[in-house]
Amino acid sequence: MPSPLATHAATRDSARMTIPANRTGLILGISAYVLWGLLPLYLRLLHDVPALQVLAHRVLWSLVLLGAIVVVIRRGRAIVAAARGRTLLLLCASAALIAVNWLVYIWSIQNGHVLEASLGYFINPLVNVALGTIVLGERIGRVQKAAVAVAAVGVAVMAVAGGGALWIPLSLAFSFGLYGLIRKVAAIDALGGLTVETALLAAPALAVLLLGSEPVFGRGMQTDVLLVLAGAVTAVPLLMFAAAARRLRYSTMGLLQYIGPTLQFLQAVLLFREPLRPVHIVTFALIWTGCVLYAIGSRQPRVNP
Repeated sequence: MPSPLATHAATRDSARMTIPANRTGLILGISAYVLWGLLPLYLRLLHDVPALQVLAHRVLWSLVLLGAIVVVIRRGRAIVAAARGRTLLLLCASAALIAVNWLVYIWSIQNGHVLEASLGYFINPLVNVALGTIVLGERIGRVQKAAVAVAAVGVAVMAVAGGGALWIPLSLAFSFGLYGLIRKVAAIDALGGLTVETALLAAPALAVLLLGSEPVFGRGMQTDVLLVLAGAVTAVPLLMFAAAARRLRYSTMGLLQYIGPTLQFLQAVLLFREPLRPVHIVTFALIWTGCVLYAIGSRQPRVNP
């Protein structure tokens, strides 16, 4: 039986190992969501490139970067072995969903709908709760049920009042929610899943660039460089997120995810001068209330409904 001194030393050493890991995870998580939150600034610089073409560049340059990472860390065989049968079918569905999500988001930013886009990602966590309950049979507490109900009222208010393009936040929230649901049940890790998804989208992306009427490059040095950087802009925050998720509690990650849409909302109002109508204020107030309730419910022990 270890002595009290030995036990204290082991606890102290364990704490020393845990704190840096948590701090690293927190830095990675915050960095990932800040990068996602600042993505509109990058996409607005590509306003003269059609959204579908930006998506194609995003897919192809992401594949180049991810492929290089897979080769360097020698994960190719493991990923090929995992991406078979049911898992491959699930990844085909998740690839289609993430492509829709990216395309709607890019189009929204380029066409002055950053406000609606940010609303979509505020709704997304609550959509995840609803999908987990309906599809996976997960049990949630009364507070989280109330959070989903309040958010639903916010969406209904916007729908009835006609305050903006409602299809944008709903498309973003549900496409990313369903994407996360599929990735949750697919038996493959984050790097492998993202690599396979981009590989599946590579052929359509290449067809868009080669068969479209728009030039692949040649709009100027700055634009060409930004298009090449689309791979890093896409893959880096995703890899940071995956690394953070391994180090932090799920509830902590749930709270960090509001950094992105908050930054997008601020850019829409303060930088891009998008009109903030009364219906937007009411809708966002209800959504934010739902988010606060969700955060409170996530930190409390779940009880039977």
